[in-house]
Amino acid sequence: MNVSHLQPRTPSVLLCVLITAVLGACGGSGNDSTGTPASGTPAPAPAPAPAPAPAPTPAPAPNPPGVITPATPPASALSFTIRSDQAVRPISPFIYGSNGVDYSNPRQRYLTLSRSGGNRMTAYNWENNASNAGSDWFHQNDGYIAQSDAPGVGVTPGITQDFSHQAASLVTVPTIGYVAADKNGGGDVAQTPNYLATRFKQSVPKKNAAFTLTPSTSDAYVYQDEWVNFLKTQYPSAFSDSRRTIFFSLDNEPDLWFHTHARLRGSTGTEGTRLGYAEVVERSTAYAAAIKDVEPRALVFGPVNYGWYGMVRLQDAPDAANRDFLDYYLAQMQSRSNASGRRLIDVLDVHWYPEDNAAGVRVTGTETSAAVVAARLNAPRSLWDASFVEPSWIGQSTGAVQLLRRLQQKVDTHSPGTKLAVTEYNYGGNTHISGGIAQADVLGIFGRENVFAAAYWPLSADSSYTWGGFEMFRNFDGNGGAFGDTGIQAISSDTTQSSVYASVDASSPNRMVVVAINRSASPHTTALRLWHTVVFSRARVYTLTGASSQPQPAGEIILNQVNALQYTMPAYSVSTLVFTP
Repeated sequence: MNVSHLQPRTPSVLLCVLITAVLGACGGSGNDSTGTPASGTPAPAPAPAPAPAPAPTPAPAPNPPGVITPATPPASALSFTIRSDQAVRPISPFIYGSNGVDYSNPRQRYLTLSRSGGNRMTAYNWENNASNAGSDWFHQNDGYIAQSDAPGVGVTPGITQDFSHQAASLVTVPTIGYVAADKNGGGDVAQTPNYLATRFKQSVPKKNAAFTLTPSTSDAYVYQDEWVNFLKTQYPSAFSDSRRTIFFSLDNEPDLWFHTHARLRGSTGTEGTRLGYAEVVERSTAYAAAIKDVEPRALVFGPVNYGWYGMVRLQDAPDAANRDFLDYYLAQMQSRSNASGRRLIDVLDVHWYPEDNAAGVRVTGTETSAAVVAARLNAPRSLWDASFVEPSWIGQSTGAVQLLRRLQQKVDTHSPGTKLAVTEYNYGGNTHISGGIAQADVLGIFGRENVFAAAYWPLSADSSYTWGGFEMFRNFDGNGGAFGDTGIQAISSDTTQSSVYASVDASSPNRMVVVAINRSASPHTTALRLWHTVVFSRARVYTLTGASSQPQPAGEIILNQVNALQYTMPAYSVSTLVFTP
């Protein structure tokens, strides 16, 4: 892992037992998320906004000029309908991301976004690279991110690597109000009298004075607009390049600061003061404005909630008053943007670690029993499917989650034009085919549901099958073969057993890529019909199965009918079919 991007792993997992006793679950930024409200008991039904109604099925329309009606292949129990003249949309290049991309690993080489985030970045001091990971690592100040005291080098090597691989960087801007002053180690900073004054610097949004690239470390302040200016100076093309760009995230999981960063929330114990709705808005406004003052073109991500109950009630915020947090946040930030004459929050950013479980075993782990595998394979449906109620406390209290469509509805209502991001997620099964299938399914959903940016968070050292899921979209042939940049309509006749996603290239109509997913333990034959302006003659096939965590070539299909064929998906598999004339 790129240590400039990631916080410690193994120690965080060891602490998970202790965290569980307090919060009731583990997950998130190196186990920084809680699965239930802070009491450790299942959340009360919080009367969330009703789930979005499923979109009506449009009536068939005549083919537009040039679109060729496909032949009818032999009947199959399953069918896929692909139309390049329907549901046409650009696919954001930034959905194929991860936290702390390690480009020396060939399986991560074709990722498109690397996030520098997690609990450790909340108290990161860019002036000398000191940091404090909070409860993830004994509330200790240290030099884990970088031993060097040169400004910014805890982050800049990662950005340089990102840009050299044509990828974007998502950089965290601390907003909690304090950053680590030193790298002295020694355990909990609370052992030091008056630790906030002696072991931390005040972190403020604006300097209100001339910037410097060599800031003093002897004063009491660290300025975050000066950090943005430092990066802008180091990477002068970062805000004009469409791919090698820097995005800014407003800290990390503020809904959990009361626990993860209790020392910075007024407590030497396990829990400090919880944030309120109004406080999050005030912090977001101040820091977003400071970023935009330095670089108006920068895209700002917020509020970076840890998960469901953070989105709904900001983890029992003192001023929640039974209001939906994201409804409040989006409306308030839109109002602040209107008053400012510029958009302050460009991207609504949340984290999502599925709570789906089988007999109490959560899918985000490594378990591969038949029941857990089934739950894991179905878990991505909570991102969109109105007919799917996940087996979790969220499903029990809410019904169908439809996370992405729910978020989009909130945006459309309160802050139209705001983009969506999921900058931490993990569906478990990282060394099992079920993890690869779930990952591929999620990437297809992100592209279809207009997600702007997404970043996987590894929860274990070996994510071999997860990378296989990525490769079915980003490197299926071992030579950088990728899903297209333009999504099109792809419909499965049975979404309980299968998913299908399709793309074309904006630059040429002569290639169509279809990703077909079989969530069943048995092979399934499907009849495919492709409406397009080009007659295809063949399809190269690549598969991800339980036999290998890497995509394997599976031959070529010669089409004997006009844009129609039967294809048998292997059991528990992802198939990428590349159609050409």
